[in-house]
Amino acid sequence: MSETTNTDLPNDGPRPEAELEELKRIWATPRGFRLFTAVNNTVVGTLYIGAAFLFFILAGILALLMRTQLAVGDNQFLSQDLYNQIFTTHGTTMMFLFAVPAVEALGVLLLPQMLAARDLPFPRLSAFAIWAYIIGGLVFFSTIFFDMAPKGGWFMYPPLTLKEYSPGDNADFWLLGIGFIEISAIAGAIEIIVGVLRTRPPGMTLAKMPIFAWTMLIFAAMIVFAFPAVILATMLLEIERTFGWPFFTAARGGDALLWQHLFWFFGHPEVYIIFLPAAGLVSMMIPTMAQTPLVGYRLIVIALIATGFFSFGLWVHHMFTTGIPGLSLAFFSAASMAVSIPSGIQVFSWIATMAAGRQKFRITVPSLFILGFLFIFVLGGLTGVMVAVVPFDFQAHDSYFIVAHFHYVLVGGMVFPLFATFYYWAPMVSSRMLSERLGKWAFWLMFIGFNTAFFPMHITGLSGMPRRIWTYPSNMGWDILNSISTAGAFIMATGVLVFIIDLIRNFRLGEGGPQNPWNAGTLEFLPNGVYSTRSIPHVTSREPVWDQPGLAEQVEQGLHYLPNAPTGGRETLITSAIEAKPQYVLQMPGPSWTHVIAAAGTAAFFLLLTIKQVNIAVACGVLAIVACLVWTWQLDRPDQGEVEVARNLRLPTYMTGPLSHSWWAMIVLMLVAGSLYLSFIFSYLYLWTVSPDVWAPAGSPALPILAYPMASAALLIVGTVLMVVAGKRLPRPGHRSFAGTALLTLAALAMVASIVIELWGLQETGLNPGSSSYAAMVYMASVLQGQIAFVVLIMCLFAGARLVTAQLDNRRRVTFDNAALLYYYAAAQGLFGLLLVHGFPRLLG
Repeated sequence: MSETTNTDLPNDGPRPEAELEELKRIWATPRGFRLFTAVNNTVVGTLYIGAAFLFFILAGILALLMRTQLAVGDNQFLSQDLYNQIFTTHGTTMMFLFAVPAVEALGVLLLPQMLAARDLPFPRLSAFAIWAYIIGGLVFFSTIFFDMAPKGGWFMYPPLTLKEYSPGDNADFWLLGIGFIEISAIAGAIEIIVGVLRTRPPGMTLAKMPIFAWTMLIFAAMIVFAFPAVILATMLLEIERTFGWPFFTAARGGDALLWQHLFWFFGHPEVYIIFLPAAGLVSMMIPTMAQTPLVGYRLIVIALIATGFFSFGLWVHHMFTTGIPGLSLAFFSAASMAVSIPSGIQVFSWIATMAAGRQKFRITVPSLFILGFLFIFVLGGLTGVMVAVVPFDFQAHDSYFIVAHFHYVLVGGMVFPLFATFYYWAPMVSSRMLSERLGKWAFWLMFIGFNTAFFPMHITGLSGMPRRIWTYPSNMGWDILNSISTAGAFIMATGVLVFIIDLIRNFRLGEGGPQNPWNAGTLEFLPNGVYSTRSIPHVTSREPVWDQPGLAEQVEQGLHYLPNAPTGGRETLITSAIEAKPQYVLQMPGPSWTHVIAAAGTAAFFLLLTIKQVNIAVACGVLAIVACLVWTWQLDRPDQGEVEVARNLRLPTYMTGPLSHSWWAMIVLMLVAGSLYLSFIFSYLYLWTVSPDVWAPAGSPALPILAYPMASAALLIVGTVLMVVAGKRLPRPGHRSFAGTALLTLAALAMVASIVIELWGLQETGLNPGSSSYAAMVYMASVLQGQIAFVVLIMCLFAGARLVTAQLDNRRRVTFDNAALLYYYAAAQGLFGLLLVHGFPRLLG
């Protein structure tokens, strides 16, 4: 292919040297940002990965302690109580503080580079999520040192975790801490969804996206629909522990299996939430190692979507032995087997790609970890099909066979690709490459150690060794196999230690490293030293670096879109979701302390509630809200009109409505809220099904007279009308509107009043939420509605404040549009909740 001439490019040539020097001053390199205030994806993403890896190390140390305890029978190395705390903290840290954050961190770090974007569209949201995760995670992990760690397993099954069986605050640290960390993950997911859909370079249609971008899009969508279930579960269990509302207590109509349904509706998709991004990374590295395009790109995309879809139908896979009906067993068994098909498509595609490029395939450290991943993950997949067979699962359930299976799937499916990623993408952010010699030592120690540690567990499990035990009698014949497993764990740990030594010796965050040392075909190794002097390329294929000769030089010289900084600040290009056509220039915020204060305040709010320091917790919550408001006040910047982004192309610098990236983020947030409420509806109907004797029949005193719910519904409708009117009466630019502020305030108060009237009606009936699961669920509907109404109230008052300061008008209206969208959703949810609580029991009667 011939070199592209300047006349074929969006821009004419490089900017004057003086202008570049000025831009270098404006756009400091990542090293120029202070760590805490940085919102640059390189700094923040590296920090995020570093924190996740730290938790991996800490959880691994706990695993070594457990393996030491289980090395021989009748061992007294750890007490039973301490072992239970270590066991719970290890699993919780690996699943919640390492696996999901690690792949989300890779999204924050790699996606802007792969999409040639200056950054993701909400950099402060990413930074907030990361600092909240770090602060909350470190406090949670530290509980192990104060005898305050939870003891109920990383799955926290009731009734063991109810107050009468788990007194103290240990379980509360899990419930409030992990629920809060899940919120941090959701914030990151919103950032990733909008970033992948709206910040791609011109020409990069959905059919040309890197596979990793596809996997992160599906990963984030799965978080949006799966994580709210576990958030609701933790809310229900914490409320029962604190206030005695009987969601899980059978004697008052609750059911402990409700927790398992909610937890595994999140828990099984989480396995694929962890695996899919790792598979995407493998799909990016193998073509580079083979120097040939990925075989079956479209099939892999279909397989990824199918995996995400199937994963939501597998949660009962973990509940085969709980006594569910035989028809359900058959359905979920078939679904558990079917999910192996899309995974198999990916494996065969990788093998085909390596075969197609076998003459050029290079055995490097990344390719060794990928080959190790293929071996281990395929073995884990085969045992997964075995446990999908119900009769076999009945025999293997709660045995060490299951421990071996999920470690083969999770460690093989995620940890080995992660280490391949470290070696492959380190030159993108480090001035030095990691060592090939030390890397090979790390791989072989980890590969041999892992299989030595976990393969014998298949045999011990089939020999009858139960999992989740502190010790076992030495006459059971399990000692030798357990000793081998323990030795393997220490060998694997030695491999990780070698990697850490390599990291300390060779990783240096900064510029100056080799550019595209692997000759990758995708965009992430393009020059990115100075934030805004690099232009955003026009993409014509899936491997643009291979197919567009001279692209790196053209990008560095500013020959493509948005060279330099036409707005005079941080910016990136927003493109259409499907065809990636340029739409407008997004003005982004710079470094700030607000996201750090908000993260610290939010973490403190949840953690102080754990130890019942309510007053201090509320003060920290208020501080977090104030910090968020200050942070948000700075975002809705004035329209600068159109700026030149390419030859003969000028784009606006402000956008409202469905074209706005913030509109898309609000839609995703509404999907999160809807998923949470659907989980509540499932819980409501499930408890009615299992405990019909405590459910309120028509005419029961538990149901208030219809005047109360009708008045509540009327207020929601009136508030919605007020919001519509307020939207039509926004002032002209530069004008204040006290009337608009009054309309917004009245609309918000109408929503709050609807909840007050609903609760008043329930109080009139004498319904006590602690008396039965029905009463608890009725009040829970108001709790969830009150939660979203509180957010709506703050957003409406915030929009009103901007109206009276002339910073919101009929053109600069993003703040109002976001508040209105959430208001309309909250009103619809409230109306549906009234029908569910007051209409459903009457309909049954």
